[in-house]
Amino acid sequence: MRRKIRNKNRIGVDARHQSEDVQKLINHIMWEGKKSVAERIVYAAFEEIKKKEKTDEPLNVFTLALQNVSPSLEVRSRRVGGATYQVPREVRPDRRKTLALRWIIQAARGRKGKPMAVCLAEELLQAAHNEGAAFKKKEDTLRMAEANRAFAHFAW
Repeated sequence: MRRKIRNKNRIGVDARHQSEDVQKLINHIMWEGKKSVAERIVYAAFEEIKKKEKTDEPLNVFTLALQNVSPSLEVRSRRVGGATYQVPREVRPDRRKTLALRWIIQAARGRKGKPMAVCLAEELLQAAHNEGAAFKKKEDTLRMAEANRAFAHFAW
């Protein structure tokens, strides 16, 4: 019997940029329901990007960073017989965005000694220029998928 298809929750758009992706970033950064703190961090990071890049639109840098960090392939564990194989799979578009946001935020949180807004701005700028820890994570994921291409026929 097939499962019912679950409708996705729409999260809306953020107040300043009218962007669903920015709202997702705010929601991912938010801890313990403190959305106003998360909004302050994200908007301060965008102001930092404006200063460093000397551009009027930090949203372009953000979308470019998301595109550069979004993975196209990932590996999923699949048990066949007694062995577990790492099977490369294509990543769904919504999961791509989620993984990219998660990796950017993890990389920003991993930087110590500076405010979170500055760390996030630096990580977004580096991701937009195909550098940084989040981009490295994407490259590692792709490399792992390429290395396990021989097990692609186990995909389900």
